Amino acid sequence: MVENIVGIANTIILPGRLNRLVTGFDNGPGNVLLDAWIAQHDGRHYDEGGEWAKTGKVHAELLARLRAEPFLSLPPPKSTGRDLFHPAWLAEHLQAFPGIASVDVQATLTVYTATTISDAIRQYAPDTSTVYVCGGGAFNHYLMTLIYFSLRLHKPDIVVTSTAALGIAPNHIEALAFAWLAQRFDTKEPANLPAVTGAEGLRVLGALYPA
Repeated sequence: MVENIVGIANTIILPGRLNRLVTGFDNGPGNVLLDAWIAQHDGRHYDEGGEWAKTGKVHAELLARLRAEPFLSLPPPKSTGRDLFHPAWLAEHLQAFPGIASVDVQATLTVYTATTISDAIRQYAPDTSTVYVCGGGAFNHYLMTLIYFSLRLHKPDIVVTSTAALGIAPNHIEALAFAWLAQRFDTKEPANLPAVTGAEGLRVLGALYPA
């Protein structure tokens, strides 16, 4: 299976013993909260390698509160975005914990992201043996480690690696996807998967507007 960790984390389940169709859904926040928090409190665009988060302590009560977000328990197909997971959403939850150190919030958010991803994989792709990670999250080594150890608790032989193992740079995936979508439009072939989106049927996607 493939986990695309961009602003939002997307789980893509490939055919295996327990499923016969490609399925996929948004499972929760990817980098959106991590990037927003470090930008606000440390002035950087992202937490390189997760090094800042590693120096903090996980706030168990905050983590439990974040994990109670109703979206996480919805069954797929489902989609979310920055309309739900954004700084104001986080600030609302933090009101219950005045005085929490900013680095501890970063540590908690990183564990939150990792556990929502691993929860989705365990629930909807329990037979997976390898998780290929793409998107910017693949470069967050601490996040990757947390995902691995969370999954390993239930599947000791699990492999968590980036799509670089397949010869595809993790930050090239979305560009390749849009190139494929363009090719499907050009050949007038369907490019959607109803099992993923909940659409009523196959469709040719997109439009061409010549200059």
